[in-house]
Amino acid sequence: MLNEIPLSRPDTPLLDKVDDPDDLKLLELGQLAQLAEELRAFLLYSVGQTGGHFGAGLGVVELTIALHYVFDTPNDKLVWDVGHQAYPHKILTGRRNQMLTMRQAGGLAAFPNRNESEYDTFGVGHSSTSISAALGMMVAAKVQGKERHNIAIIGDGAMTAGMAFEALNHAGHLDGNILVILNDNNMSISNNVGGLSSYFARMWASKPYNFIRTGSKKVLSKIPPALKAAHRAEEYMKGMVSPGTLFEEIGFNYIGLIDGHDTNGLVDILSNIKTLRGPQLLHIVTQKGKGYLESENDPFGMHALSKIDPGPTPASEPLETAEKSEVSAPKNTSSPSYSEVFGDWLCEVASEDELIVAITPAMGEGSGMRKFAAQFSDRFHDVAIAEQHAVTFAAGMATDGLKPIVAIYSTFLQRGYDQLIHDVALQNLNVMFAIDRAGLVGEDGPTHAGSFDLSYLRCIPNMLVMTPSNEDETHKLLSTGYHFDGPSAIRYPRGKGPSQKIETGLNPVEIGKAKLRRRGSSVAILAFGSMVTPALEVAEKLNATVVDMRFVKPLDEETISDMAAQHQLLVTIEENSLMGGAGSAVNEFLLASNYQISVLNLGLPDAFLEHGKVPQMLAEVGLDAGSISTAIKKKLKDCKIQSKAV
Repeated sequence: MLNEIPLSRPDTPLLDKVDDPDDLKLLELGQLAQLAEELRAFLLYSVGQTGGHFGAGLGVVELTIALHYVFDTPNDKLVWDVGHQAYPHKILTGRRNQMLTMRQAGGLAAFPNRNESEYDTFGVGHSSTSISAALGMMVAAKVQGKERHNIAIIGDGAMTAGMAFEALNHAGHLDGNILVILNDNNMSISNNVGGLSSYFARMWASKPYNFIRTGSKKVLSKIPPALKAAHRAEEYMKGMVSPGTLFEEIGFNYIGLIDGHDTNGLVDILSNIKTLRGPQLLHIVTQKGKGYLESENDPFGMHALSKIDPGPTPASEPLETAEKSEVSAPKNTSSPSYSEVFGDWLCEVASEDELIVAITPAMGEGSGMRKFAAQFSDRFHDVAIAEQHAVTFAAGMATDGLKPIVAIYSTFLQRGYDQLIHDVALQNLNVMFAIDRAGLVGEDGPTHAGSFDLSYLRCIPNMLVMTPSNEDETHKLLSTGYHFDGPSAIRYPRGKGPSQKIETGLNPVEIGKAKLRRRGSSVAILAFGSMVTPALEVAEKLNATVVDMRFVKPLDEETISDMAAQHQLLVTIEENSLMGGAGSAVNEFLLASNYQISVLNLGLPDAFLEHGKVPQMLAEVGLDAGSISTAIKKKLKDCKIQSKAV
């Protein structure tokens, strides 16, 4: 048991021999427990240097070793759900010496990535996709006549999503060879991990039991009543000592509960399962954060770790590091994060209005809702990983007079898009979406970036779409959405703003009204949300006008008209995809109104941007102050050349 994160590389003689799963298979079975301890220590050390998810990874160290020891990866396909737990997998599959580049520009991705390794069979980041993906791989292998095993590893949290059950149901129908491993780190069922439960689990995975089980059913299939009685007897027997009846009903052979930290036991049972045919579900129980005392005591708070002072790296095994960014994020240590602004506002409005209800699909803590959940527990609904349900659940509330506020990350609202259109907007219901993590999110990469919400929101009828530029504007626009009669969305970035003092009260601003932030000449910058701050910096150097647009839908067409009449060049800036975004909305208005003016649209390119530090990423796509200034100067020069040519 480790009490602290190692600051220097731990001694790992066995792990140092394992550069890929073939090396792992050369170890004796009795050596695997030591390997697990070394792997756990190295994982803690490496994440301490880079930051990142580690609680889930600590919990599956033994499982990861057993899977690669028993199965022939990468021919046999391992699909990790979400990917928070995949760091041990990366270490054992040839990436040990790159772990100090994790989540850095040019380094390892925070999640499994097919472009990174042949052992990463499916790119993940969003939950509850593993069973569907593994099932697809199973069918592909069958069509192509390939012999291989397909294994999905999914957590109890991810299993709450409807998509997981849709895939389970389909797997039972297809009746092919797929293994689903349910990694359960909810300790409420840990009492079931004991002698009797383990005995029955081993029996259900054994060859004799499954031979008798399948053989008897073939014989009894000719005698339907006898088959039914035999099936029910087996079902009741399993139900007495395990929670597996549900999985049996949809066609899986349920095996569990198993101690997920018994490496030898896992190797034994996986070796047996490897010989079985048809859908298998192995239910293991693990402890999130296993082996690190602080994480074991606080598995939720220690889900991920911030980077700590790395200290010197020993010369015995140099670890690759990504080039350090010269661009650093501003540190506003005294100001609240946007999530905290939302959380405080939510408590404020709830104390004024008893009809306010807050909903989140497992994003309450990250969205700043801890205080609200404590003060208004009867009005707080965490629906688990069920984004689609969260949206329609809110719609149902709104039909009966409540004022639901859905707190959700931009990337995960994408999963509830159909419900947003048909259950909320089509009925013009009073549901407000507080969209966190809008724009680039840095080290978590493209699966978590909020690059598209302005594009996919502004095309929906009845929607009010707002982009606050600082803490005070966030507070004001939240109040605007609250007072608005219909569906509304306010999107704000991860982290802190520019430290703008927040005015008290729940007063809204005028719908669709922009705010002039600086008066200049020649160039007018129409900035949306987080881009107002760099726009103001650029404007000071170029003597440009800056408009904080506030609203993407409806646009302040009157202000745009004024800016077009008074300036030589209009510049739109947004931290969203250029395609279909706020700049496109401005272009559409100018074209429809027959304005003849030069326009420069700046935003995120038509690409998925890999992980890195947000300031560096913004610089690379031309959205830092220096790049914006350069782009404007170039556009002005081009305008003058074209003017002379005419």
